[in-house]
Amino acid sequence: MRGLFRFALLALLLIAVGMTSAIVTMHFAIHGAEVKVPNLRGMTLAEAGQQTAGLGLGIHVESRLYSADVAEGRVANQSPAAGTVVRRGWRVWLTQSLGPMKRAIPNVVGMDQRTATLAIRGAGLELGESAEMPWPDADPGTVMAQSPAASAPDVASPVVNLLTAATMLPVEDGLVMPDVEGQVFTAAALALTRAGLKMAPVKERAAPGIGTGIVVGQAPPAGFRVDPTMTVTLTVAK
Repeated sequence: MRGLFRFALLALLLIAVGMTSAIVTMHFAIHGAEVKVPNLRGMTLAEAGQQTAGLGLGIHVESRLYSADVAEGRVANQSPAAGTVVRRGWRVWLTQSLGPMKRAIPNVVGMDQRTATLAIRGAGLELGESAEMPWPDADPGTVMAQSPAASAPDVASPVVNLLTAATMLPVEDGLVMPDVEGQVFTAAALALTRAGLKMAPVKERAAPGIGTGIVVGQAPPAGFRVDPTMTVTLTVAK
């Protein structure tokens, strides 16, 4: 009887040791596959690649931005942030610095889109988004606005976006002047030009508490009967 008890106790002990070993093995299997993302800011892409490869991580350059405090070609930002715990095989997304802004943004307003595109690329910049909007007294394809503006300071990205004139849509003679006060100028101008109305040069005035570019006045006023021969004047906050 005593021998049987000793055998049962030994069997229980072996089971407990086996379970403990399995738990420890599982713990290391799970946590051994996790690593902390290193701080890659300021490194070259080659250095960042070596640093992450040793941890079983990959890298991918998501974007390139100008930076006054990070040298050209080095990592300006990263995602996930340094210290984040991830699984091996994870990819770290990087923003590469272009260094300080050295190129002047060319003025392409008034050019046709093809010529504007060549001017942008000739300045070492990239063409971003191109949107169209019906615009009176302008040939279709003419650049009516750009972002950032010519010679704008503190530009973060080497991308220039364009707004070009589109063919005017036919409209019925006579309509009621819409209320565009409180709207962003571009949205108000789009609504008016789609209605076939002509735009006069924009006026500006100080409007404390109202954001820049918001329409604070219009002539004719809302509800006034207008037709395509009339000119609409908008006043925006500066």
